[in-house]
Amino acid sequence: MLPRTFVIAASMTLVFILSASAQEKLVGTYGEARTSLAFKIPDATAQSMLPRGWLASPFSAGPSKGANLVVTFMDWLVALDPDGRPTKRSQPNKTPKTRRWQWSSQGFRRHPATPPDHTGILGRPNRGQCERCARMMMGFSTEEESWKFEGENGDLVELELQFARRATTRTKLEAKVYSAVKPEFYRLYRIEAAVDVVRSADGGTDRVQKYSFKGSGPRFRALFDGSEQLVSITSFPWFSRQAFLPAQAK
Repeated sequence: MLPRTFVIAASMTLVFILSASAQEKLVGTYGEARTSLAFKIPDATAQSMLPRGWLASPFSAGPSKGANLVVTFMDWLVALDPDGRPTKRSQPNKTPKTRRWQWSSQGFRRHPATPPDHTGILGRPNRGQCERCARMMMGFSTEEESWKFEGENGDLVELELQFARRATTRTKLEAKVYSAVKPEFYRLYRIEAAVDVVRSADGGTDRVQKYSFKGSGPRFRALFDGSEQLVSITSFPWFSRQAFLPAQAK
């Protein structure tokens, strides 16, 4: 069975562009298929999830404009070490000096073969499932996805989604991502992906045919209490990322 992982990010800033540096150390290359839901939740709720001294920063532009919470479902397809071999290992790193970046806050991982978690955010669900399929008709496909994770202490996350696939766009970016649970931990990611925005409140796009999302339990009830507003849904049929740590990390 392919490893499945679900990760939820507490709040998102605009991705900060980084310059290449010889002082970085490649620790892994990962290939995934992703689906991301961007929500607007009360500012006070978003702020309460961040360590002292950090400020929630909603997207200021683009299809997710106004969103301050992103839920990302990841179907991990490949995980390679720096030499291109399948791996279950990665490495920790040191405390950063800069303190305004992108966060990951809570999450689950489905299978022990997924890349190891040094962020402190990933719990292990009691049960988890992921189904993705596509049907072709008249040159276009209809995508269907079903995700369900039941975690410890009654945590539950479910997504049922169906949408019409259209031509994707290609994107390349670089990001620096911190853990909200372990503020001293971060990684640099160089990403190349195919992007399909299937719903955007600000962009006027909506190719969603079926949608149902639920998050409950101790980890998620404060986030999804009925006041959250769905801002966008983005599908990444392929998502390739290289993970780097500072060269001084051991």
